[in-house]
Amino acid sequence: MTETKTRSPEFRLAAGAIGGLRQDLFHDVFAYRPLGPLGTDGPVIRRLPRPLRARAVWFPHAVVAAVALIALLDGVFTANEYSPFGIVTLITAFLPVATLLMTLIRPLLAFWVSILSTPVVAVVGSGDWPWQVSAFICHLGVLVVVAARTRPRTAGWMWLATLVVGSLLGNIGPGFSNTAPMAVTSAFALLVVAMVQVRREAEREVTVQRTVTAVERDRRTLLEERTTIARELHDVVAHHMSVVAIQAEAAPYRVENPPPELEQAFATIRENAVAALTELRRVLGVVRAEDYEAPDAPQPTLAELDRLLDNVRETGLRTEKTVTGAVRELPQGVELSAYRIVQEALSNTLRHAPGATAQVEIGYVLGGLGVRVVNGPPRGLVKPSPGAGHGITGMRERVAMLNGEMTAGPTGDGGYEVAVFLPVPSERERTEDGGRA
Repeated sequence: MTETKTRSPEFRLAAGAIGGLRQDLFHDVFAYRPLGPLGTDGPVIRRLPRPLRARAVWFPHAVVAAVALIALLDGVFTANEYSPFGIVTLITAFLPVATLLMTLIRPLLAFWVSILSTPVVAVVGSGDWPWQVSAFICHLGVLVVVAARTRPRTAGWMWLATLVVGSLLGNIGPGFSNTAPMAVTSAFALLVVAMVQVRREAEREVTVQRTVTAVERDRRTLLEERTTIARELHDVVAHHMSVVAIQAEAAPYRVENPPPELEQAFATIRENAVAALTELRRVLGVVRAEDYEAPDAPQPTLAELDRLLDNVRETGLRTEKTVTGAVRELPQGVELSAYRIVQEALSNTLRHAPGATAQVEIGYVLGGLGVRVVNGPPRGLVKPSPGAGHGITGMRERVAMLNGEMTAGPTGDGGYEVAVFLPVPSERERTEDGGRA
């Protein structure tokens, strides 16, 4: 029987550290990762004039090139003081500069080239030990650029590797060692880069969470609106189906000596109505909460629109109603949706345009019903209340369920307009649809 050995916390910590080191500094060392330009939507670049934005996106590349040029000039002048231009100048001046420029395309490889070339440059060159001024600048630039292009944990490993190499060279080198200045300077620079990265990552996470929250909120609002519509339609359809069942049951008693075929036809109608009502309640019952209570009063229609406008006027909103076309009775679902749309549009006016006036237009046309609610700009000292646009979402959902059309948007004078068309089939079309059904 094999005995399972439990790893100690120290062993797991060491194994995790080695795994992190291998992942950060040894994995994909030769990967080709060119540094792309900055985005034009940044907080600084977007404030620049348009002609400068195309050049400002290359700002990091320009900074690296400028630092490399300064280090190159210093390295060439320092090398020429001790020997003529030759192999020494190439190693002590051009090698560190080439390593710094390499960070723009292969960042991890640039770091390892800088670390491994440090003793070579220190031995061949003359001056400070182990980093001359140009090598000091280039290696510090390599650390900063690579840290900015990776993650904070990689910056810690690079700083530790630099400290180990500098300490080893400082113990075997002549005279004073500038390992301590390199350690302090690089630690401060890497700390700043890590803080910027952490803040940027936090802002990115906040943006993602806000986006997810907004999407979930809109989805929840849409589901709630659909639930409300389903409940209202359930009440409307259930009422009519109940009437059909009752009339079908009572119809044979209104005819003296009805034939058996007629009685059977009415019985079949009643059975189908009861079955449809049962199925409707079963399917739509899932949208009813346990604490939901059916309204005692019938659902509102356009006949009660004047009462709604009177209530709105009592809140201070000046409202006018215009009705065009021949007023006729419409399907209850259309009447209810039109009433709710006007109600929500006026509520939005009260919320977003205090002090404005509103015009409600109802148009009875041949193919359906037109509803238009337009308000002027806000007036007065009361500030508009913020909103998430859920009312517009609910209106669009109602219109979509009736295969209608809707437009909503600001007007030229600073107000807002909601225009809706709800199709209503003619009596002949409804009869033909019922016959085909």
